[in-house]
Amino acid sequence: MSYRNHLIAVALTGLALSSCGGGNGEQRADAPQEYPLLAVKPEDKSLSVKYTAVLQGRQDVEVRPEVSGLITKVCVEEGARVHKGQVLFVIDQIPYKAALQKAQAAVATAEANLANAKLTLEGKEELFKEKVISDFELRTAQNTYKSAEASLLQAKAEQRTAENNLSYTEVKSPVDGVAGMTSFRIGALVSPSMTEPLINVSDNSQMYAYFSLAEKQALELTSRYGSLDEAIKSFPPISLELKDGETYSQKGHIDVISGMVDKTTGTVSLRANFPNTSGQLLSGGSANVILSYDRPASLVIPQGATYEIQNKIFTYKVVNGVAVSTPIEVFKVNDGKEYIVTSGIEEGDTVVAEGAGLLKAGTKVTAMKEQPKKQEEQK
Repeated sequence: MSYRNHLIAVALTGLALSSCGGGNGEQRADAPQEYPLLAVKPEDKSLSVKYTAVLQGRQDVEVRPEVSGLITKVCVEEGARVHKGQVLFVIDQIPYKAALQKAQAAVATAEANLANAKLTLEGKEELFKEKVISDFELRTAQNTYKSAEASLLQAKAEQRTAENNLSYTEVKSPVDGVAGMTSFRIGALVSPSMTEPLINVSDNSQMYAYFSLAEKQALELTSRYGSLDEAIKSFPPISLELKDGETYSQKGHIDVISGMVDKTTGTVSLRANFPNTSGQLLSGGSANVILSYDRPASLVIPQGATYEIQNKIFTYKVVNGVAVSTPIEVFKVNDGKEYIVTSGIEEGDTVVAEGAGLLKAGTKVTAMKEQPKKQEEQK
């Protein structure tokens, strides 16, 4: 073979090989890309959303003295459970007992004066009938009687005041609850004008959890149930997650939804009520309120199956092996992992379950083959 013929033969061989390689490249480009696919079917879904809450007892009462004096007895232990009407402190009663005795004596004197004025008036009336005395003397006797009546009323009022003051020397708990800490001991001088309370009593039998929702979420509640009152009545029981990560054993319910939006935060305040008979919840603490949304027979897809453009959510529905971009509507509450789809796809549709943000419309897709399981690590 001549040198020229040899070059032609090599060139033809290279062209043939190039042609074969190009054909294989086109075949790979047109081949469907593997993606995890999901056949959409209805399922019962329960969503839980956590909101930071501040705990406050049903009632926190500052107990203050209503009279002045020295404390002669401390009848309560810090942290003890107390009942309404239970004596917590006793203030020196001696001056108040003396004041009561003086008031009682004043009442007795006023009663005697009234009796004398009555006798005098009756005598004057008989003498006036017999025209022995003048009209002036009769009227004077009548006025004296009325003055004696007024003096008796005043004395009785002062007696009631003295009785009340004596009763106030026993400082009692106004509510059932738990006694707080106190710095007042026997011998301490107290008065109604002091700024520091003798002790705080907290009624923690019911614990209130205060939390906030964004204005949009509050409006969605209203639109879902029709009104705030209906939302309160219809909202399912809620849970409470404590700071140690445990869930409180008893369920609570929302009993108050504020009708105003906080101008500073743009949120609406809510209050949930939890029973606290065991005293496990502490007033002033914090926790997470867990709101649950039950959605039976819902179409659920992973959030990785969606992408967002201008606040609109899309997913790729697989139609005849081709990814078709499809707008969807989703339930406003989600758990950060999945969406509940309310419109846009139907039962039986197939969607790309993962990597939607990297996919382009019109791409041919096929179900990803199961990856072989990794071999177990050597023992």
